[in-house]
Amino acid sequence: MTLDKKQKKQIDAVKNKIKGLQQLLTAARKQPDDPAEIPKLEKQIAALQAEIDKIKGE
Repeated sequence: MTLDKKQKKQIDAVKNKIKGLQQLLTAARKQPDDPAEIPKLEKQIAALQAEIDKIKGE
């Protein structure tokens, strides 16, 4: 299935969010001030990955 411009832009936006969250996750792992933050960030990244899969599956 070919993605249209809107879908590509949505995927790019989600990928940028993931990139930012991964940077936060890396920092949280290096300095674990809040132990609940790491799983929360991992869940957010997983949800965004699922969103990308959903967009690609439409």
